[in-house]
Amino acid sequence: MRDSHFPIQVTGTHEVLGACPHDCPDTCSLVTTVQDGVATKVQGNPAHRHTDGALCTKVSRYTERTYHLERILHPLKRSGPKGAGQFEPVSWDVALTDIAQRLQAIVNRGPEAAQAILPYSFAGTMGLVQGDGMAERFFHQLGASLLNRTICASAGSEGLTQTLGGKVGMRVEFFAESKLIIIWGSNSITSNLHFWRYAQVAKRNGAKLICIDPRKSETADKCHEHIALLPGTDAALALGLMHELVQNDWLDHDYLQRYTLGWDALRARALQWPPERTAQVCGIPSEQVRALARDYGGCLQRKEPAAIRMNYGLQRVHGGGNAVRAIACLPALIGAWRHRAGGVLLSSSSQFPVNTKALERPDLLAGRTPRTINMVTIGDDLLRPASPEFGPAIEAVVVYNSNPVAVAPESAKVAAGFAREDLFTVLLEHFQTDTADYADYILPATTQLEHWDIHLSYGHTDVLLNQPAIAPLGEAKSNTQIFRELAQRMGLSDPCFTDSDLTMCRAAYGDAVDFEVLLKHGYATLPVAEAPFAQGGFPTPSGRCEFFSARLQAQGQDGLPDHVPNHEAVGTSSEFPLAMISPPARNFLNSTFVNVKSLRDMEGEPILEMHASDAQSRAIRSGDVVRVFNRRGEYRCKAVVSSRARAGVVNGMGLWWRKLGLAGTNVNQLTSQKLTDMGQGPTFYDCLVEVEAVAGINVNTK
Repeated sequence: MRDSHFPIQVTGTHEVLGACPHDCPDTCSLVTTVQDGVATKVQGNPAHRHTDGALCTKVSRYTERTYHLERILHPLKRSGPKGAGQFEPVSWDVALTDIAQRLQAIVNRGPEAAQAILPYSFAGTMGLVQGDGMAERFFHQLGASLLNRTICASAGSEGLTQTLGGKVGMRVEFFAESKLIIIWGSNSITSNLHFWRYAQVAKRNGAKLICIDPRKSETADKCHEHIALLPGTDAALALGLMHELVQNDWLDHDYLQRYTLGWDALRARALQWPPERTAQVCGIPSEQVRALARDYGGCLQRKEPAAIRMNYGLQRVHGGGNAVRAIACLPALIGAWRHRAGGVLLSSSSQFPVNTKALERPDLLAGRTPRTINMVTIGDDLLRPASPEFGPAIEAVVVYNSNPVAVAPESAKVAAGFAREDLFTVLLEHFQTDTADYADYILPATTQLEHWDIHLSYGHTDVLLNQPAIAPLGEAKSNTQIFRELAQRMGLSDPCFTDSDLTMCRAAYGDAVDFEVLLKHGYATLPVAEAPFAQGGFPTPSGRCEFFSARLQAQGQDGLPDHVPNHEAVGTSSEFPLAMISPPARNFLNSTFVNVKSLRDMEGEPILEMHASDAQSRAIRSGDVVRVFNRRGEYRCKAVVSSRARAGVVNGMGLWWRKLGLAGTNVNQLTSQKLTDMGQGPTFYDCLVEVEAVAGINVNTK
């Protein structure tokens, strides 16, 4: 729904400013070319310094997604068994009336029963309005269960917050001036392209680039050095690095004394991690530990800026929060924060002054405290009966901006939960995804080209506004409009349910951001200091970088960062001797874009990368169809014997829709619902498997 003050232009050719909605730290500014009401091209905004006119391959094909022949443009009602994907078209009135009546019947049984309704959403759009703005108002008013949205970044976010005080760090543009860049747990070429452009500037100016990743990624190919540690051993490597910094006195003692908390205790712990112990745990040569320390400590000696770019891959293991804590401590040891091109960046999102209360209206709970369901454990929770501990069984799920049957761990249980005949499932979607096949109703949602939204970023510090470029196709409605109309049918009378999308965009930042600047330019830059922690001033309780966290200690956890072994560590199971990680495929973004033909053609097919030694010992060749399995299930795909995999680790590239897999599953058939050490996050990369060839099948045509 476009505000009447900004009507959509349907004649002639013009350009509309927007923002990429997808789960990526770059949050690009878009320019959409529209001719006679049809979007003909989506490009990066050349005026936005972080986008600089360039888009990733995925989003540059956004018109292909918007006008996809398989896009759902009319409401659909299930007409066959759950999971069969059989639907018939219905009117919006029929769909919304039935949905409202079904939800109302649950709410009418009282506050306890209302918790049998569960919203399930994540980052199908990162927009603050189409994401959880109007939706949260709706579910708060109903008293539905709350959702703990942990499936991506909660362990790392908690670790960063416990150490630095929030999701804060150095400004991404200053990586271009760094002399050492450690890219830790990130395939930047695939998942953080615009940071990579800054890193390339630094490289051309003489910077050394080091990639730390179990997989020899496309980014590792372009760095000076690759450290292929075992999954889940990042904290051990960080502590081993600290050991060498202490032993060689590569320390900024003044910064440590003035601006840190708990140094003596951290120093004592670091001294327990000599290179030999570190190397044994990480599965790397001890000389790599020493060389990394020489590179990092040498920047202090030469008074050169050293920067670390973390990403969220490294925290998807049991000890993920501790790993981020340990890495986030490192810049303070050498005083890297003194330079604007020094420090660490994992996420910048805490620097955005979002008025979440105005958007999501938690006051509508009116004193109620519904239970909270962790989205990672949705498989177990959908199958859980009512109990005093759990509360009522889940009776209705409203899914938006997510595809849980494909993306949630231990997906056999997730699919079984959504297959319950007594579960009422409503899905707001663009396509008939794996989850859609189990829905009772599919409601056609607008894409980013068809609605208003406003964004923050977790990779830079600019606010972006998305203006609708075209009218909604078919009968598609924005998420906000769908929840408005459901609220109306359920008699929810609070005036907030009549707020327009534009009104909500304006409320997101209030007076903290000039909305007229956003309308004119599409983005506005936040006033963030060039070197925010050069003189301390961390947003922690102490104002210091907290090596020791009293808050964690009060929760019964270790106040210092430590190496926490994986739930399923290499060498702990003879039955399942291989560690499996499932990094994102280059041409997909989680399960988004999988059905865009040009991107799927580039990606090829689901594969498992294996090291030559692991493949040879199992008589597996490239092109063999393999069975990857553990006690949670099995997954079939094509093996690729590749130097991208290190010995003992296989890479199950994701994330394909299950229905496009060889046996109707994807890699999440194997991942577990076990949680991280802090933040209650997922442990996708903490997974042991075995692999065997499927007899007589080789699909290598070369």
